[in-house]
Amino acid sequence: MKLAVSSKGENPDSPLDERFGRAPFFIVYDLENDTCTCIDNKQNYNSPQGAGIQSAQNVVNAGAGVVITGNVGPKAFQVLKASGVKVCLAEGMTVKEAINMYKQGRLSTAETNNIEGHWV
Repeated sequence: MKLAVSSKGENPDSPLDERFGRAPFFIVYDLENDTCTCIDNKQNYNSPQGAGIQSAQNVVNAGAGVVITGNVGPKAFQVLKASGVKVCLAEGMTVKEAINMYKQGRLSTAETNNIEGHWV
């Protein structure tokens, strides 16, 4: 399974970005192979609308089964849920720390979006 973590940078030592749709990058971590890849999400960073939906589609296309982020709006949550992608909430840590917390079972799964749309 793959985890997609919203990130402010291009590697696992980068801070987790608490925004989902407007995160500049997603670090995709493969639990089976212990490898990371980076998805550039900058096209959605300045998007006037639809950033959450497009970002959700990007992580679905990357094969992620779980998203770790700080906040997710209703439309993005809907796309992720419909695609079978679980959402875990985290804040104030690096991408690597978030991955480790997930692996240790210390992140809970969100049952719904935690913010309304157009949060910047």
